Amino acid sequence: MGLNLKSTSSKVLASAALLAAAAGVAGMGTYGGFTASTSASAAVNSATVNLVGGTNDRLNVAASGTIPGDSIQRAVTLVNNGDQNLTGLTLTTSAPTSSVLDTDATNGLQLQIESCPVAWTEAGTSPSFTYTCSSGAPTTVLSSRRVVGVYALPNSLKSLTAGSTDFLRVTMSVPASADNTFQGKNSSIKFSFDAAIRAATSK
Repeated sequence: MGLNLKSTSSKVLASAALLAAAAGVAGMGTYGGFTASTSASAAVNSATVNLVGGTNDRLNVAASGTIPGDSIQRAVTLVNNGDQNLTGLTLTTSAPTSSVLDTDATNGLQLQIESCPVAWTEAGTSPSFTYTCSSGAPTTVLSSRRVVGVYALPNSLKSLTAGSTDFLRVTMSVPASADNTFQGKNSSIKFSFDAAIRAATSK
């Protein structure tokens, strides 16, 4: 500890002596000075975050004439074509046109989402589509629940990684418990997939 303090004092005194000497030289007369300069440039590229649906998505195909026990299957593809990995995905479903079909949490429409490693194989004609996964059993992304809500999707989704794609099957079902109060009702369900990105850092 004593050596460190002494060494520091020596450096301070030496600096003071050098400053005094420099001042003395400056007072004797004119002197020459040397200058130099340099420049540099830094390239900054902003990130791209882009989560889009596929070209063959069927979520915009309406279903009609459903009865208790019916199910509606629609394929949707999530593509992360940005250059950033995502930290999370949230699905928000809402009903711009609402009825008891979406407000009754128990007897109204129920939602389930599954994933296939490859594009789903579509069968049937519009609007009565069915989908099978040709690459093994599908993976559950969202277990059955009321159709309207805000749902955090699992971190196992491929589209969290830049350049990757998820092939999803959305199933909406009318519970067999739906009674006569559900006759002739209409609901329009909106699906919004929202991506989260990492916190800002120093670059």
